Amino acid sequence: MLASTLMLIALLCAGVFIPVPYAEMSPGPTVNTLGEHDGEPVLQISGRKTYPTTGHLNMTTVRVTSADYRMNLVEAVYGWLAHDNKVVPHDTLYPDGKTEEQSTQENAEEFSQSQESAKVAALKALDIPVQSWVIVSTVVKGTPAEGRLHAGDVVKAVDGTAVKEPADVAELVTKHKPGQDVVFTIVPAKERAAAEKERRTPTETEKVTIRTAESDDSSEKRAIVGISAGTDHTFPFTIDIKLADVGGPSAGLMFSLGLYDKLTPGSLTGGKFVAGTGTIDDDGKVGPIGGIEMKTIAAREKGAQYFLTPADNCATAARDVPDGLTLVKVDTIDDALGALKDVRSGDTADLPKCTTKS
Repeated sequence: MLASTLMLIALLCAGVFIPVPYAEMSPGPTVNTLGEHDGEPVLQISGRKTYPTTGHLNMTTVRVTSADYRMNLVEAVYGWLAHDNKVVPHDTLYPDGKTEEQSTQENAEEFSQSQESAKVAALKALDIPVQSWVIVSTVVKGTPAEGRLHAGDVVKAVDGTAVKEPADVAELVTKHKPGQDVVFTIVPAKERAAAEKERRTPTETEKVTIRTAESDDSSEKRAIVGISAGTDHTFPFTIDIKLADVGGPSAGLMFSLGLYDKLTPGSLTGGKFVAGTGTIDDDGKVGPIGGIEMKTIAAREKGAQYFLTPADNCATAARDVPDGLTLVKVDTIDDALGALKDVRSGDTADLPKCTTKS
């Protein structure tokens, strides 16, 4: 008996003190995009008429253990047994040895981009024009573009050829051989900012000639200047999304629906409690997210009746649906708007519901 007791103590100590390569996910906070957070409206619109809203359009989140946290065996076993938690390999959440700081920065960037796409998708759904620009996103230190181009500059043309998509910039630059000159026609970031403030179209352009260098990450002699291109937008009125301490792109769909609701008369939800998740792109396409099981639990605990679910997450979410929650399959913002029409009318028999096969 003494030997057994000592063995049990040894096993318990090992379970407590020996770290295991796992991390934990659990249901996080949910926030009504139609309401307030920390005393101020989540969605703030000025320069355009808005309308009263009712009900809930809640975005949902997942809590995760930090990159530096080292889970022990006892915690891992408890997490595996707990219905509301999910234990996953540490590298699933923090691949390639990513630090907490790197992960936070990446999530912040994704969150910022999701807000922009949510605004664009909502306004496009309302047929409100949005001006899109191809811009310089980043300039790599020590490359030919450093000091010549700047983040936020609008790229109008490369070698006289108009640029329509970010990919056009790299394609036109790599037509050159390393050491050759490439000419950028740009609207400087300062000019564009001044034009936006004055509600006018920027007209001042500059030509910037840069001598290309050879890429050091390829066996091919590929010409580069040292920038990455992206897309930015100019909106016809001011839209601010005020939500701190949230990261990642998964709130995009719910932000876009919240904006649509505020910019149209009546209520999208008819006073119902709707939650959801999903990335969204500028064209309103809804994409999959991680931690769907945690988000449905969080939504139902808050009182959600319906959960807008990205089509690619439906099968996983449908395996364990919280009681009283209806999972609604959506692939685009138009799908979501159509589903909300059925929800507010009370005619939900034909809602596209998630199943374990789709």
